[in-house]
Amino acid sequence: MTSTGAVTTAATAAALALGDDALILSHRLAEWAGHAPVLEEEVALANIALDLLGQARVLLSQAGDEDELAYLREERAFRNLQLVEQPNGDFAHTIARQLYFSLYQHELYGELALGDGPFAPLAAKAVKETDYHRDHAEQWTLRLGDGTEESRRRMRAGLDGLWKYTGEMFRPVEGLDGIDWAALEGRWLAAVGGVLERAGLELPQGPRHGAWAAGAGRQGLHTESFGRLLAEMQHLHRSHPGASW
Repeated sequence: MTSTGAVTTAATAAALALGDDALILSHRLAEWAGHAPVLEEEVALANIALDLLGQARVLLSQAGDEDELAYLREERAFRNLQLVEQPNGDFAHTIARQLYFSLYQHELYGELALGDGPFAPLAAKAVKETDYHRDHAEQWTLRLGDGTEESRRRMRAGLDGLWKYTGEMFRPVEGLDGIDWAALEGRWLAAVGGVLERAGLELPQGPRHGAWAAGAGRQGLHTESFGRLLAEMQHLHRSHPGASW
């Protein structure tokens, strides 16, 4: 942040990356409305989605007009991780995605909150939210992993299927200075491994830094399902340009 309060180009890039992560995952979780396995989870997932949407609004407003950035950008202009755009799948698949991302976001925001950069104020507030998101994902991972044979199979399938997208989280983000990404990744791996051990599950062994997947989302390269997500998310705004509600 400059002395006049303007966001620097590097900070704008970081705001877009973090804001897009939160926005896209918020939309994915909102897709569970009316479809969650129990009413309590309907409320829990909606609350997490709203937390993420609030983070997205703050971050995108630092980069420009939040509505234009959310609803009028084309696919290649989004800088979110490929992990967060992955379809919900079944409930265990969603929990696996939540476990991976919430542990990453909690570690990252905890580190940002200790600094004096432009994202410190947001991170200091958001880290409390991410702690709840992390706990929610951990508790469900334990319940599913240590539940029935079927719940265990589904949890393992979700973890294995999303593993290849996790390496991208630890590629340096322009504008996030002072982050030791290797140390962050080490803490994340230890945290994920600890949860899975308690759940009676093993850490997936496949590659996490595939040549195509690693860093692609941050570069505007997204998976097939992302185009459909954007079409749904942006349809109303694009159908009624300039409308006020």
